[in-house]
Amino acid sequence: MKFVVLVSASVALVVAVLVLNPGHQWRWSLWKSPVADMVVRNAKIYTSDESLPFADSMAVRNGRVLRVGNYSSVQDLVGYRTKELDLMGKIVVPGFIDSHVHLIFGGLQMGRVELRGISKKEEFLRRVKEAVRNAKQGSWILGGGWNNDFWGGELPAASWIDDITPYNPVWLSRMDGHMGLANSVALKLAGITNSSEDPIGGTIMKTTSGEPTGLLIDSAMKLLLPSIPEVSVEERSEAMLRASNHALMRGVTTVVDFGRYFPGASAKQSWEDFSDVYQWADSSGKMVIRVCLFFPLETWSRLHHLVNKVGRTLSQWIYLGGVKAFADGSLGSNSALFYEVKTSPYADEPHNYGLQVTDNESLFNLTLTSDKVGLQVAIHAIGDKANDLILNMYESVFSTNGVRDRRFRIEHAQHLAPGTPARFGELGIVASVQPEHLLDDAESVTKKLGIDRAHKGSYLFKSLLAGNGQLALGSDFPVSDINPLGGIKTAMKRIPPRWDTAWIPTERLSLNEALKGYTLSAARACFLDSDLGSLSLGKLADFVILSTDSWDDAVAEESASVEATYVGGVQAYP
Repeated sequence: MKFVVLVSASVALVVAVLVLNPGHQWRWSLWKSPVADMVVRNAKIYTSDESLPFADSMAVRNGRVLRVGNYSSVQDLVGYRTKELDLMGKIVVPGFIDSHVHLIFGGLQMGRVELRGISKKEEFLRRVKEAVRNAKQGSWILGGGWNNDFWGGELPAASWIDDITPYNPVWLSRMDGHMGLANSVALKLAGITNSSEDPIGGTIMKTTSGEPTGLLIDSAMKLLLPSIPEVSVEERSEAMLRASNHALMRGVTTVVDFGRYFPGASAKQSWEDFSDVYQWADSSGKMVIRVCLFFPLETWSRLHHLVNKVGRTLSQWIYLGGVKAFADGSLGSNSALFYEVKTSPYADEPHNYGLQVTDNESLFNLTLTSDKVGLQVAIHAIGDKANDLILNMYESVFSTNGVRDRRFRIEHAQHLAPGTPARFGELGIVASVQPEHLLDDAESVTKKLGIDRAHKGSYLFKSLLAGNGQLALGSDFPVSDINPLGGIKTAMKRIPPRWDTAWIPTERLSLNEALKGYTLSAARACFLDSDLGSLSLGKLADFVILSTDSWDDAVAEESASVEATYVGGVQAYP
C-alpha cells in the first residue's frame, strides 16, 4: 500500500513539474524509449555493414537508422504513429552511390538529340534532320551519345550533315565526351579553317588535303565550345532536377558529380552550376538526391577557401568533394595514352599513342598544392601509360607531403599495364570505374589494341581488389546511363552484347563485391562513409526496395527493378 502511494505521489510530482515548467519536458523524453518514425520488416536487408551483413527489419527515426536486426529487436520502437512497412520478403539495399556522373550535362543531353545506341548512319542522319525540322533557323542543334564502333567504325564527318543543316550550327559529342562533330556552319562560326593548328592536348581532324572534317578531339573542342550560347540558369536547373529524378528511379540516392568539365569545357562552368543551380535548389528545398561535387584542379584555391569557410558539408544534400583533372583522352576517340610497344596501340593509326591532355609539371604542381591544403584529388586516366604516370605522380606527392588519409582517385582506370593493379593497393588509390563501359568497348578494344593487350589489361576489377585497391563503381552518366542494377550485373557477368561468354572471366566480381562498389566502398571513396554507404546505426536512412525476393533475380536480365527509393527515411520514388 505504501509503495502504491509513493508511486502515485512521484507521478503527480512529475506531472506538476511539466505543467509548471514546460522547459523540463526534454528531460522526460530521456526516460522514455525512442519511437521510430518507420519500421521496415519482413524484408531481406543487405546492410553493407560487415558487423551485420543481413537483417530482416530496420527502424528509422529523424531520417537516420535507429536499429537494424530481426523484428523482435525493433518491435519495442513501434509507437502509434510509427509507419510499418511489411515488404513480404523483398530485397532492401542501401541507397546506391554513383561514383562518377556529369549530372547537369546529362540532364541537358536528355532533352537534346539522342544518338546513343544508333547502329546505322541512316538513323544518325534521320535524328539530326528531325531536330532541324523542329528548330528555328540559326539556332544551335546540340546532342550526342554516338559511338562509331556501333556502325562499323567509320567516323562521321561534317559532309554527312551539311546538306540537311545549311542554316543551323551543329555540335554532336561522341558518347565519351572526348570527341565531337561540328558541321561546316559551326566550324565557320568558331573560325576553324585549313590553317588552324592543333592546340596542346587536342586534335583538329583533317582530310589529306588539310580541310577540317568537323571532328574535334579533347582540347581542340575549346576552339568551338565558346561559340555555343551559354545555357540559361533555368535550363540548367531543369536539367539537374530531370537527371536527379531519373537517378531516383534507378535507386541512386547520392552522386559524385564532376560537372560539365570535359576537356575543352570552361572551368568557370562548374562554379556557376554550383552557385546558380545547386545552392539555389538547396535553399529553395528542391534537392532530391545528395551530391558530392568535384571542381577543376586549377581552381583549387577557390575550393580551399570555401571549405575553410563552411566545411565540406554544406547541407544534408551538398558535399564538397575535391578537385579533378585529366591525364589523357578516351579509347573510343583514339586519345587514351598508351605505352609505345612494338606497334602503335591504335591499329587504324600506326603512329598514334594517344594524347597527354595535361603536362606533367603543371599537373604535379597543382596536385601537390591541392594536397598540401587537404583537398582530395581525382584524375581521369584511361590508357595504361596515363595510369602509370598518375600513380607515379601521386607517389611523388605522398613522399613530399607526408603520410595522411588522402583517398586520391583515378577515374576510369580502364587499361592497366602488368603490375599496375597492385600499385593501387600499395598507394591506397581509389579506382573509380564504370562497369557498363566494358559493354561498349569489348569488341572495339580488340580491334584497336590487339588481342594480347586487350585481354590482359582491360577493366581489371578483380585484380584491383586482389591487390587491396579500393573500388568505387559508377556510370559516367551521360556516357552510360545511370543504372546500378545493370552495372552490378555487368561487373559480375562481363558478357557484352552478342557474346556468349565473359570477357576476361577471371575479372568478374562477386555479388557482394559489386554491391559494395555501389554502396560502402563508393561512400569511402569520397569521405562520406560516416553518413552513407551502409544501413548502420546512426547513418542516413537512404535505401532501395527491389521488386524481387530473390538475389538471383536481382542480377538477372530484366528480372528485377527498383520498386521504391527512400532518402532520409522519406519515399522519394515513385
